[in-house]
Amino acid sequence: MKVTIEYCGGCPFLAQANALAVELKDTFGEVEVELVRSTGGAFEVRVDGNLVFSKKASKRFPAYREIPELIGA
Repeated sequence: MKVTIEYCGGCPFLAQANALAVELKDTFGEVEVELVRSTGGAFEVRVDGNLVFSKKASKRFPAYREIPELIGA
């Protein structure tokens, strides 16, 4: 499984992206996590190319354990 976390590099979102990457690796072990710097307030999470969470759409960051639960942990 490959998880891509797209985060706004001009915003202070890198810490959230790193925390989510650690959470995913702790939960799933051998998961591949890629952090992609973006712009425009983005914080998007994709699993194998499929969007599972969008800060733009939800107007919030994911809650703790929300992404692993969406993926199926």
